[in-house]
Amino acid sequence: MLERVKTLWTALWPDPGKTSLGWWLVAIHVAIVLLVGGGISYSAIGMLHDLADEQGKARVQLAGAMAREDLRRMGEDALTAARVLTERPTLQRLLTQGRTDAIPPILRRFCETGGMDACALFSGTQLAAQSGPALDWEGIATASAEQGPTFMALPANVRLPVLGAYASLGDTEGTRVFVVRLLNEKLAKTLSQRVGLDVKLIDYRSYTNDPVNPFTPLYSAALADGRSAVLRITSQGVYASSVPVFASTGEAIALIEALLPTTAIDTSAGHLTRKLLVTAVILAVLAVFAGVILSELIAGPVKALTEAAVRLGQGDFSASIPPGGAAEVGALARTMEDMRRNLVDLTGALRRREAEAQAVLTGIVEGVYAVDKSRMIRYLNPQAARLLGVTPEEAVGRFCGDVLKPRDEDGRRPCDYRCPILQARTDGSAKAVEHLQVSPTDARTTVITSSGIVDGLQVQVIRDETELEAVRRARDSVLANISHEFRTPLAAQLASIELLLEGMETLQPAQQKELVMSLERGALRLTRLIDNLLESVRIESGQLNIRHQSVELAEVVEDAQALIGSLLTLRRQTLEVTLPEDLPYIEGDKPRLTQVFVNLIANANKFAPEGTIVRIGAEAKDEYVLAWVEDEGPGPAAAESDAIFARFQRGSGEEPEPGGLGLGLWIVKSIVDRHAGSITLVRTEQGRTRFTITLPTEASA
Repeated sequence: MLERVKTLWTALWPDPGKTSLGWWLVAIHVAIVLLVGGGISYSAIGMLHDLADEQGKARVQLAGAMAREDLRRMGEDALTAARVLTERPTLQRLLTQGRTDAIPPILRRFCETGGMDACALFSGTQLAAQSGPALDWEGIATASAEQGPTFMALPANVRLPVLGAYASLGDTEGTRVFVVRLLNEKLAKTLSQRVGLDVKLIDYRSYTNDPVNPFTPLYSAALADGRSAVLRITSQGVYASSVPVFASTGEAIALIEALLPTTAIDTSAGHLTRKLLVTAVILAVLAVFAGVILSELIAGPVKALTEAAVRLGQGDFSASIPPGGAAEVGALARTMEDMRRNLVDLTGALRRREAEAQAVLTGIVEGVYAVDKSRMIRYLNPQAARLLGVTPEEAVGRFCGDVLKPRDEDGRRPCDYRCPILQARTDGSAKAVEHLQVSPTDARTTVITSSGIVDGLQVQVIRDETELEAVRRARDSVLANISHEFRTPLAAQLASIELLLEGMETLQPAQQKELVMSLERGALRLTRLIDNLLESVRIESGQLNIRHQSVELAEVVEDAQALIGSLLTLRRQTLEVTLPEDLPYIEGDKPRLTQVFVNLIANANKFAPEGTIVRIGAEAKDEYVLAWVEDEGPGPAAAESDAIFARFQRGSGEEPEPGGLGLGLWIVKSIVDRHAGSITLVRTEQGRTRFTITLPTEASA
């Protein structure tokens, strides 16, 4: 039995001393390919599945978070809608006349145009009028009293959570207008379209009362975490995430569920796995084939190499190395030992040092060049050549100043009086910032570090900091503008507060009112600066979504006037609005369009002289509405009429008010462009500055 095992081992594993080098090369190559290829394939497939699983979970988790953010924005929109509704003169007149029976049609029309599901009017604690489905309005009013102007509630008469807001109606004490949206399937479909995945809105009471199902652990984990939870539910074939929605009081209202079929991930992962396996097999076959060819190429010359190595070991350096036979490994090893005693120590060390130096000089990011005692360039690595716009062949042998081309300082060349190379020869090392004029249109800011001279050569490292310097300047400029713009209104507010504190008991009511109004104006200015900054971030990140609604231009102008009126009063300016009564409706986003007019009126308020008139007008032309904001300011220079709409762009002339961030007109143009409109700036025949906005009408949109 032992003899059979030995025979089998001998057949499978031949004697190394009797086996050719080519056989060993092929065998080792195949073994390495199988081990490495198989291991990499196994590990890659596992990592691919893990990555696909994480991707699926990340997608549903992100969708849930986006849906919750959309609900938050809907709450803000509901509050805006409630405030807009309270400003309707018709509603206030009917309530004053006691004609509550005529209010429901107004509420119904507002709900339909504003995207709300239900509206209600409370007089004190009594429900005066409502529109939409019958809801537990008393419970909703109770929830709003606990949570504030925006609220979420669980009505007792329906199994649907609601999201809404309320606003007080004018000066009528105890009269409030409520607008709500139902968290129903319709809203869930809207959220699904926005986030790109299937979204469901689940009443919290359904979670607590319904029997346990495969999603129950997911809901429990989300409520326990307070933010979100995500699971792969294999039995349902989906990736699911759950995001809890809480009222401001901490009460759980609903659960947002985002679903993604596992097939959407598994199919792609399986396809990639198959491609990976096929690729691995093909590469393995090619590698084995290459190993066979390589073994033939290597094993053939070994014998001749051995004979030549013997002669080289004896000092016959003129002997050539002809192609030879196969496995003479033992003789080759003995010959290499003889060669090591004579040549390997010296040549090997020199080659290693040369290779290491070349690898370092070629691989580093910085440029490196060497000069001799006369500062003539003797070496230039590729990085330095690219930086200086020359080839190594063109630079070698030339004076370094002629290649680097440092910019003159006070009419003198830095090479003549402030050269880091010369300074390093006395100090051991030196560093200097050099401004190089590489070409007539390309200037570079660099840092040059020079070492001392060694064996007649001196090495310099040059680092390009042009882009870094530009980034620093841009950062410092933006931060300086922002800090200045925030400091000015804050200083004014602090001064008003100090005056109020000092004269709380001595100031007349009119004086106190004037100081409070000053605080209000400062707060409005800060709010406008912050809004412009946030809006610019949304625009840059692609998050500026435009809703399509039927918008009346008169209401937009009225809202803008309410927001910016105090600033006009401060400079004794008058807003003159001339709008035709038959002006067609605009298809657009009312809050965004209000922001357009707020920014344009604020711009006119800043640049127009005190005591002047700011005019707003409009007219219908074909399928468009042309609206304009006109002031009596000097306007920008003719060369700046187009550039004034760029981001962070401010006029070159002196500003009568503290300068802004240069974002207002850029935001205006961005919003108008997203409404498929346009904006232009002209000087009228009367010498006024006019911004004209062209927007498509509702019929043409």
